Amino acid sequence: MRQERPLLTKSSRTRGPSALSPVLRALGATVLAAMVTLVGLVAFATPSGADVTWSVVPANADGPDGRRVIDIELAGGQQTTEHIAVINRSTQPVDFAIDANDGYLTSKGYFDMRPSDAKPVDGGAWIEIPDKVNIAAGATAVVPVKVSIPQNATPGDHPAGVTASVDTVSGQVRVQNRVGVRLNIRVSGAYVAKVAVKDVKAHYTWSWNPFTPGSVEVSYTVANAGNVRLAPDSRILTSTLVGETGWTDTSDAKAREIMPGGSRTFTARVTGAWPMGVINTTVMAIPAPAGQPLPGVTAERVAIDTSVWALPWPQLAVLALLVLLIVALRITSVRRRKRIEKLILNSHGRPLGA
Repeated sequence: MRQERPLLTKSSRTRGPSALSPVLRALGATVLAAMVTLVGLVAFATPSGADVTWSVVPANADGPDGRRVIDIELAGGQQTTEHIAVINRSTQPVDFAIDANDGYLTSKGYFDMRPSDAKPVDGGAWIEIPDKVNIAAGATAVVPVKVSIPQNATPGDHPAGVTASVDTVSGQVRVQNRVGVRLNIRVSGAYVAKVAVKDVKAHYTWSWNPFTPGSVEVSYTVANAGNVRLAPDSRILTSTLVGETGWTDTSDAKAREIMPGGSRTFTARVTGAWPMGVINTTVMAIPAPAGQPLPGVTAERVAIDTSVWALPWPQLAVLALLVLLIVALRITSVRRRKRIEKLILNSHGRPLGA
């Protein structure tokens, strides 16, 4: 099973009088657009300019329980109460704001949450938490997290998260530092694990060495067309007149999941492809459900074919040079023979061999 980790985000927004100067407005807009996601074994945060450090981890009613994320599977209409532990590692008491919101994946496949001032519309809207908690220096507070699934909730995964945050103010700019825990909320029902491969593009790159094969650069998009999160693997096969070459993704990126309705674009470089005309390329996506196992649920492999032309220009150039060299040697040999025959005629006055 793939291990998942707590999230830490830092978001910023402007607060203050409406009559801000254009410079301050531009600065506020720039800071508002910034979102940084850090991942670690345990989530910690230290706001700049303040001696406040804290962490947030999954917990039970007694305290931290060693989990990395909170997995919940309920039917529509059901509810449960989970917990998070907010640990104040500072030397003074701190008021932490607690918020819940929908989760999403970044373009690189990392988990993050919508800003706290954005209204949740999915799993984050099903969570009830206290607005804030005051924690003494060095103490830990266990915060209840009540999750109530709507009766008409659609089956499948609805990612969410809960964070504890502290705001710091610099001039007219308020920076919110958030540390949180991921909630994998799954509504039971008819699970569908399905992917689609689209936007497949292939481009051939010749090798500078005519005696070495080139490579096929492939880009493609894998979309999650089901209702559960998937961790797809990819395989690419190129076929030419002289054989086949395969590529399998061995990077960490292949384990990064795709949420229902989401997609990710991948690139690959298949080496060892000789330019012998048409190169047929097959992109195969092999999905597997991420997170908790789903007995009886399988996702079919999806394969998409494309082709690219690759004429052997370097090899033809070498062949042309060889032909020119042979012709040049032949012409040189014929001319030399004629000169020798002429010299012999001039010295003997009769044809060679007469």
